[in-house]
Amino acid sequence: MSGHPKILAGAFEVLRKDLLIEWRTRARLNALIFFSLATLLLFSFALGPDSELLRKNAAGYYWLGILMASVLSLGESFRIETENLALDGLRLIPTDPRAVFLGKAFGNAVMLWLLSLIVLPVMVALYDVTIREGVAQLAGLLFLGCLGISAPGTVYAAIASNARARDVLLPLLLFPVLLPSLLASVKATGLIFEGDPMLQLRSWVGLLASFNVLYWGLGFVLFPKIIEDD
Repeated sequence: MSGHPKILAGAFEVLRKDLLIEWRTRARLNALIFFSLATLLLFSFALGPDSELLRKNAAGYYWLGILMASVLSLGESFRIETENLALDGLRLIPTDPRAVFLGKAFGNAVMLWLLSLIVLPVMVALYDVTIREGVAQLAGLLFLGCLGISAPGTVYAAIASNARARDVLLPLLLFPVLLPSLLASVKATGLIFEGDPMLQLRSWVGLLASFNVLYWGLGFVLFPKIIEDD
């Protein structure tokens, strides 16, 4: 138990470092916003003028835009660490590798959550969506979904960070693992958009939360071995 405060303190420092770098440059968030908006526009162009079909599938397109942007965000989060041997520096300081995982994963989740909130009004206007179950409930669901992407994404970004074809390797490793949590996120978001007369929302949110516990637990256990083998 005595090691837990040290892990949390180390995770906070890693998180603070990443957020401070992003606040100073804002390069990653700006790129993610434009990429997500372009993705949503491409989906709307592909389906044509059928507004009913756009509205029906809005939740899926919304999460696909976030998912594809997450690959850029996750890869960039570890590109920073590989430059100038910064990751080696993190290994050398007396910080538990699990703290690095928690800090990086939570930072990635916060970045994706901010992205999802920023592009949400554009998606609502573009796809003519009505949020029937409440904005606060949707914001909480989006954060759960972003947590589900960030935990395995951080693990696989660390694995792919030193690969020559890391931009190709990361989505190949990540997308199959994310299918269950992505499905739960899409279904729950669709119920918030369209209404939940059958009271299914709680079941999908519970399923998403269960996957988050699994992903974060595995990442917490496996991450030290991953960066040692890097």
